[in-house]
Amino acid sequence: MTEYDYWKIFPRMPRKVSIGDITVRDGFQHEERFISTNAKIFYAQEMILAGAKEIEVTNLGSPEGIPQFRDAEQVMSALRSDAFRKRCERKGVDYDAVVMTAVTIREAAVDRAIELKKRGIGPDRVLMMVSTDPEHHFANSGTTLSQYWREAERSIKKAADVGMRMCGTVSTIWGSPITGATRLEDAVEFTKRWLSIGAYDIEHADHDGSASAAQVYRYFSMILDAMPDPEAHLCHLHETKRVASASILAALQAGITRFEGTLGGLGGQPANFLDDCPVRGTGEYYYKDTRYVGLITIEDLIVMIDELGIEHGYDVDRVLWLGAKMEKTIGRRLRSEAVCNGRTLKEGHREYARPGLSTLIEKLGEKPGCLVPPEWTASAVLPQKWGPAAWK
Repeated sequence: MTEYDYWKIFPRMPRKVSIGDITVRDGFQHEERFISTNAKIFYAQEMILAGAKEIEVTNLGSPEGIPQFRDAEQVMSALRSDAFRKRCERKGVDYDAVVMTAVTIREAAVDRAIELKKRGIGPDRVLMMVSTDPEHHFANSGTTLSQYWREAERSIKKAADVGMRMCGTVSTIWGSPITGATRLEDAVEFTKRWLSIGAYDIEHADHDGSASAAQVYRYFSMILDAMPDPEAHLCHLHETKRVASASILAALQAGITRFEGTLGGLGGQPANFLDDCPVRGTGEYYYKDTRYVGLITIEDLIVMIDELGIEHGYDVDRVLWLGAKMEKTIGRRLRSEAVCNGRTLKEGHREYARPGLSTLIEKLGEKPGCLVPPEWTASAVLPQKWGPAAWK
């Protein structure tokens, strides 16, 4: 007999997951218009109130390269304010359980995070990134991999001294936009390298939508076979071909319990243009059309997880409301389908019912709820030949 229980077929598949929000950092970094400080604060705070326990709030790198985050300290100050802490208390949100992350690609940014931490407005967690493709890594960091590993090792120790966790990102796992195919085995080894030098957790990243479901399942199975603590691993998928949701399901089947996304599927490579002026970013874009890139949409991700019956901790309707507001903030239609069509309601939409059915049933003398003619057998009986075979 076929096994119908999904969790028996995939015994590593979780019943509960954590979904991080990275809209304000990764989502906004690809926008070519400056997103106001007030908007950044609003969406970060509202996503926490909607259920986010892990949230990326800014990038502490040089504002010359990524001027979208020139307001990093203002955003951090607002999130660390007594006023917001009290608001969380009133809403029943455990403020101290929320992990706020700042991206710190280089050591100088880690030093800046440490300074902010000492001032009481710093992040709980910082993030550095290596790519298994040396060319992609150089484009992001300006260093060789050997240089960067030494820098990361120093940075992890410095961050730990002030109580900050380090997330080590591994990128180009399923392919590089510069050099093409990469080896999954290299990404497994890089994950071990991060953990061996003291990283708290690992973000496993597909930064250009290269991943396929089969390869995602294979990779995360390899990861959990080698390092079997699901809390140490985070799935970060970009959406360029409308296939990332299949990869999310594959990651769940492999046993991954931590994911992240952005409102509207915003995000992508750091912008090389802001308002009316070219900026450095990370150079020319890797994409043919920059409108159709970004992360998996957190609205659709949460709805998908919710309808699988997996616990996630979000107020789904609140997130969909925020997704609709984000379209007004950005000024264009974004990529969430759930924002447009909502989620599947078990109680249905009775407002769409056509009038007159009960009257017709009564007129015909049928019983309410009757699905087939009453003279038919209670269960269908297939003939010896049926379907295409019966027509031959």
